Amino acid sequence: MSLAMTFDERYRAIDSRDARFDGQFVTAVRSTGIYCRPSCPARTPKPSNVTFFPTSAAAHEAGYRACKRCLPEAAPGSPQWNLRGDTAGRAMRLIADGVVEREGVPGLARRLGYSPRHLTRLLTAELGAGPLALSRAHRAQTARMLLVGTDLSAADVAFSSGFASVRQFNDTIREVFGMPPLELRARRRVSRHEGPAASAPGVTIDLALPHRGALDAPGLFSWMAARAISGAEAATASSFARTLRLPQGPAWFELRLDDVGRVRLRAALTTLADLSTLVTRARRLFDLDADPDAVDESLSGHPELAPLVAALPGIRVPGAADPHEMLVRAMVGQQITVVAARTALTALTAALGEEAPAFAGMLSPGAGAGESPALARLFPTMAAIAERGPEVLRGPAARIRAITGAAAALADGSLTLTAGDDAAEQRAALLAMPGIGPWTADYVRMRVLADPDVFLPGDVAVRAGAAAVGLPAEARALDAWAARTAPWRSYLTAHLWRAVPPKSAVPRGGAASIVPTPSLTTGGMS
Repeated sequence: MSLAMTFDERYRAIDSRDARFDGQFVTAVRSTGIYCRPSCPARTPKPSNVTFFPTSAAAHEAGYRACKRCLPEAAPGSPQWNLRGDTAGRAMRLIADGVVEREGVPGLARRLGYSPRHLTRLLTAELGAGPLALSRAHRAQTARMLLVGTDLSAADVAFSSGFASVRQFNDTIREVFGMPPLELRARRRVSRHEGPAASAPGVTIDLALPHRGALDAPGLFSWMAARAISGAEAATASSFARTLRLPQGPAWFELRLDDVGRVRLRAALTTLADLSTLVTRARRLFDLDADPDAVDESLSGHPELAPLVAALPGIRVPGAADPHEMLVRAMVGQQITVVAARTALTALTAALGEEAPAFAGMLSPGAGAGESPALARLFPTMAAIAERGPEVLRGPAARIRAITGAAAALADGSLTLTAGDDAAEQRAALLAMPGIGPWTADYVRMRVLADPDVFLPGDVAVRAGAAAVGLPAEARALDAWAARTAPWRSYLTAHLWRAVPPKSAVPRGGAASIVPTPSLTTGGMS
């Protein structure tokens, strides 16, 4: 992984044009003034002319422009920002979610617990660029994606990418890519695999989302289908769609595979200003910035796991489109079956979720029996759950109080839960809430932070999967064995979920199975 790579290791990667490292670092060439992705087909520069940067923003700040041939901005995002739980990693996750565009550098610094000046110094020392430059690079990446992947006007591309003006957009594109926006658009390849635009009021887009390595798409779609909330989500064997609240208004999106195996995002938004945030959340939901080659190579080095990896290369850990929603879903799903949790969440959404008439008919595959296929709803707000949850939720009174109490804390800001949280602080804050134990706190950390190194030894499905492949089934012994697979224990967890025998009878106790097996109990929903 590039985080620990030496100069010589990086140079060998670019000399072999190894696409596995695309997005993990960029190569700046002093003799040409450009920077490239590792797999660039151009002639390998001399080592004396090469400087490696962790981000394209750092290369921009050093005076380099992007290669017109390999377009390094088109590479998948770096898995480092999930591997790294430090301030730099947290900052990069928040920048990708659009925090700088919405709240400015002071807002980003406040979330991370630093002054703007100190945060700028820290990121510049660590990543070669400050938060404004990193945000500017992210806007340039989004703009490139829209220029080559949509028919949006240049002005629409500018504002949907987060630029304050068309002039700023034009200047940045020229500076970063060495060509004006229309010339960059002329390089697009119109794909015959693009689906029709979503039919809804507002702005619609259809984009390809790049990823590296193999992708276990069937496992992702199976996970989503088992947990889809009728009226708010719908899933098939090759697609997943849902409604979602974004900072500027509600949206609908669909992730699907085209006939050449690419992941495509189709979306209808209230405003283009939310597009960059939506793309980031969709990528996190399907774990598209992971490094499956590194994960598979590491896990397959253990004889007990090699058959699992061979059978399911490129396994991913589903993320969370909305952190607050993720916590409620995990708490509702504790100690009950996947089917029961889905039923409870569907009832909660039907009773308390706002109708989304703009997306009528777009989730009809998920409509329940007797329910109009045109109905579309948004998952309830935390304020609505806190106020009216007791009217709808069923089960032990203590659990209902815990769910509504957590929703109230999220609504009033006394509990924060974001993709940019410090992992230890997030876990401690969750454990301090009544009704939230280690399983739920760790499961939420896995899903919300995309932490690749979370293991759930108390999860009964994990233990059942472990027993099925010859690993210790007792929690303490299994946890000790799993330590040898760090830093990829989240992916070990995913493999063990998939290894549960299809019809095994798992006792109640907090499991979360990717396979939609009714007999399994669940400690969390997707």
